[in-house]
Amino acid sequence: MRIVVGLSGGVDSSVAAWLLKEAGHEVIGLFMRNWHDETVVIDNACPWIDDANDAMLVASHIGIPFQVLDLSEAYRERIVNYMFAEYEQGRTPNPDVLCNREIKFDLFAKAAQEIGAEAIATGHYCRKTTSIIDGAEVHHLLAGVDGNKDQSYFLCQLNQAQLSTALFPIGELTKPEVRKLAQKIDLPTADKKDSQGLCFIGKVRLPDFLQQQLEVKTGKIIEITNNHHKLISEAPNLEQQAAPIQWAKEDGVVIGEHQGAHFFTVGQRRGLNVGGKAEPLFVLAKDVTENVLYVGQGERHPGLIRSALKMTVSETHWIRADLALENGESSDVYMFRFRYRQPLQRGKIQRIDNGIFIDFESPQLGIAAGQFAAWYSGNECIGSGVISD
Repeated sequence: MRIVVGLSGGVDSSVAAWLLKEAGHEVIGLFMRNWHDETVVIDNACPWIDDANDAMLVASHIGIPFQVLDLSEAYRERIVNYMFAEYEQGRTPNPDVLCNREIKFDLFAKAAQEIGAEAIATGHYCRKTTSIIDGAEVHHLLAGVDGNKDQSYFLCQLNQAQLSTALFPIGELTKPEVRKLAQKIDLPTADKKDSQGLCFIGKVRLPDFLQQQLEVKTGKIIEITNNHHKLISEAPNLEQQAAPIQWAKEDGVVIGEHQGAHFFTVGQRRGLNVGGKAEPLFVLAKDVTENVLYVGQGERHPGLIRSALKMTVSETHWIRADLALENGESSDVYMFRFRYRQPLQRGKIQRIDNGIFIDFESPQLGIAAGQFAAWYSGNECIGSGVISD
């Protein structure tokens, strides 16, 4: 089988390519160049040119053809511009989830097909199986064997067509096993550190990066005390339980200034630059219209806690379309997470008119609009959706 591997210049994709070559496949290494501007990267961390060189060395070591694919224009249009728009509206997007849906398993996959690839492979820590359900072929996205590195959450927006040609060669391995194998076969990337930061951009100071397009605007930081009356009111229905508390300036005390509410996210601790408090301050909410940040002391501040979240039907995606909820239906068989590496949480998912609600069994901290919530049946990722305001 002719398989194109997305060689990122890291150890995971390097081992994935080697495994496929050892299995007797015709393997082609393809590096995606998705970013050019190194001025926003901290200390030149993970610059694309170093990654491309490492990917080329790996391809040479393994003995496979190697090409560079420039998708930077599409990446800026589909990922970066989306990020700017979301932050400007006060939401917190996840570019890694979008990059997989829009770039790696869309444009990259199409480019691979143009050179005759029957499948594409990546170095993700996840697995795929296929079964026949009601006479139709169904692909299942499963968590990786390494629970500490499982990356199925980042693929929670893939569809059946994208999964049909996807391969995840290292999904059955743990990270230590991948490192050990890379060292055994003398891969040039065997001891390379894992990349950090934004997908294909690298490690950045997010406010500096966002300031490329978003305006710096001085605004007030208002502290909400733990005993504020809004915190003990009980929401009478699921819609209100899923909605964040709407604060007003008169609800707290001004304790400092910030450079733009859109640069922050709910649950954020760093970057507030306000000291002298008994406990660390966390962002409880942000009002980008009035340019106000509402903060509270302590990671267990009641203002950070919500028992439910909402997604619109239009922004909800079912990998398993055969399991999608109809209006009025609900299910309590799934487990949920709304950030990478978060332990799966128990809860109930239900559809009410044009809303999909997740009602958690235990209250959750730091739910932010714009993030993706994903749900699982055992090890299988069933679907995901964008958290509404």
